[in-house]
Amino acid sequence: MSQMHKIPPEAILDNVLKLIGKDWMLVTAGTIEKWNTMTASWGTLGVLWNKPVAFCFVRPTRHTFGFIDSAERFSLSFFEERYRDALMLCGTKSGRDIDKSRATGLLPVPGDGTVYFEQARLVLECRKLYTTDIDPKRFTDPAIDENYPNKDYHRMFVGEVVNCLLRA
Repeated sequence: MSQMHKIPPEAILDNVLKLIGKDWMLVTAGTIEKWNTMTASWGTLGVLWNKPVAFCFVRPTRHTFGFIDSAERFSLSFFEERYRDALMLCGTKSGRDIDKSRATGLLPVPGDGTVYFEQARLVLECRKLYTTDIDPKRFTDPAIDENYPNKDYHRMFVGEVVNCLLRA
């Protein structure tokens, strides 16, 4: 497998809407000894407070929530289409119940204060800057609440992209 190399976040050529919304990503936090990951298709990349940032959203009911909420850093890993089944499993099975690495064959790699996956084609290592809970009273379109039949509103995590790794 080819090596990862650092690039500036501005050099990412992917369409962000496709990258996150259609291709999906793994949101991961923890240490190489104890981590969890989950598939996500809600988030964005951009600039905030004069920093390159990534936004991701995690429901408090997810096992990954405790990891990312208590961590200083998290990663977003993006994969080629051939890993779709692994991403599907990571989005439908809980790390409370299975070893996601063993179940998918994805190999965790220690990163800069977090964990990412050897098979990823693009990795964003992020330093958490801000969190806030989604407040349904602030929806300007009431139909958005239909995304929350269990009223388990996401927490938004904003992280500064401190390392952007691309597979050569």
